[in-house]
Amino acid sequence: MKAGYRRKSYTELPPIDEGDYVCGVNPFLSRTATTLMRRRKAKLIGAPFPIGPDGTRAWVEKICSVFGVEPKGLEERERQVWENLEDYVSLLRGKSVFFMGDNLLEISLARFFIRCGMRVDEIGIPYMDKRYQRAELDLLEKTCREMNSPLPTIVEKPDNYNQIQRINTLNPDLVITGMAHANPLEARGITTKWSVEFTFAQIHGFANARDVLELATRPLRRNQSLDKLGWDKLVREDAKV
Repeated sequence: MKAGYRRKSYTELPPIDEGDYVCGVNPFLSRTATTLMRRRKAKLIGAPFPIGPDGTRAWVEKICSVFGVEPKGLEERERQVWENLEDYVSLLRGKSVFFMGDNLLEISLARFFIRCGMRVDEIGIPYMDKRYQRAELDLLEKTCREMNSPLPTIVEKPDNYNQIQRINTLNPDLVITGMAHANPLEARGITTKWSVEFTFAQIHGFANARDVLELATRPLRRNQSLDKLGWDKLVREDAKV
């Protein structure tokens, strides 16, 4: 493919034939992967998704292992990215996050945040394809062991009313939720982040790991700024009106 050339139609993509390998980059592509395996007899490479430096390294290593290629420089690359993220990681370390469940990215984001030193109270997810997300679930468990963090409860198709009761009890530092619940939670003094922002942002790969944490820490940094100005109480009281 020539440099700078971009395909404008899916019909210009190369064909997928029997025995070809496919590997997902997003957890919401499970039906696409299943269709390719059934109709085209493609083989699925079960890898964690390339979200965060840890997931990106694991994704590349898994693909390389299938093709018998020894990756070079991945460990050093991951280390450099973590060093570059430290200003954001320091804001998340020791804090807790609750995922209400909205976009299927929850497990990948939770695993990344646990590696950043956060505690994940609960992972709500709309639905779970355990086969397609098996590698991500395994990496989540491995990350929890290495970070000495409790394994989060995963709730498929969660009841939002019951979730809100648990949020009130747990009082997490951050709740990642859909837009419909964000403002009511904020009015009750709970810091939130819209899950849809992660859906449409470029969050994959080593280069975009910083963008994930930029989104996640934005409401926390906002609260810090308000605290310094002494406006936090005023803003939250005004939100209740």
